[in-house]
Amino acid sequence: MAIIKTLLNKTPVIGNNCFLAETAVIIGDVEIGDDCSVWYSTVIRGDVHSIRIGNNTNIQDCAVIHATYKKSPTNIGNNVIIAHGAIVHGCTIKDNVMIGMNAVVLDDAVIESNSIVAAGSVVSKGTVVEAGSVYAGIPAKKIKDVGPELLEGEIKRIANAYGMYASWYKEEHQ
Repeated sequence: MAIIKTLLNKTPVIGNNCFLAETAVIIGDVEIGDDCSVWYSTVIRGDVHSIRIGNNTNIQDCAVIHATYKKSPTNIGNNVIIAHGAIVHGCTIKDNVMIGMNAVVLDDAVIESNSIVAAGSVVSKGTVVEAGSVYAGIPAKKIKDVGPELLEGEIKRIANAYGMYASWYKEEHQ
């Protein structure tokens, strides 16, 4: 069972049909939508501001989701992939987005829909990642557009695959 902790009179709200790994930690002012998965050693810490996560979003192993005290909440949309080891902090991530492994998205950045932040990239404070774009590097810059092959073959495929993976774990614990 994941660690789900009330803090400052705020208890995380978890949607229906979610998989929460036993070592996941979810604290405070956090709302997670339906059909989501939160994987091993992930921390979602809603202690200093709110964190809102949409439906069919997966937050993979060792990711950290946080916000900035009284200034920058974190909002994550639907069908979002937060890959292994990523840090998402005080920003907005819209729908159908993939944040790559070990990528960092900083305060007040906005990742528009149908976009990819490449593995290892750093999206600087206040950056707006254009809809339908791939951003990479440190600091992250646009390197190309997301075509149908990336949108369907990567973002949507991976988002849906994680629902299947989560079902394996839920079946094992019934």
